[in-house]
Amino acid sequence: MLQIPDHAPGSVSVENQFPEDLYDAMREFVRIHPQWDQYRLMQAALAGFLFQQGCPDRAVARHYLDGLFRRQAPSACQSER
Repeated sequence: MLQIPDHAPGSVSVENQFPEDLYDAMREFVRIHPQWDQYRLMQAALAGFLFQQGCPDRAVARHYLDGLFRRQAPSACQSER
């Protein structure tokens, strides 16, 4: 059985070209919602798509929920107390 690590996995840089109107909508969303950034939005969108399409990977579900609820790593939460 696969274990979900307690630490954040490594990141991979992805380059993509968007239709200009979709990019403008993303930029406007991020402007109106300062708690979001383009990286969080793209991670949530990709994880949400995979999750909704039935991807069985628990890590995908975790990324989807983390993106929606902006969960922080346990060490970051403890240092804020």
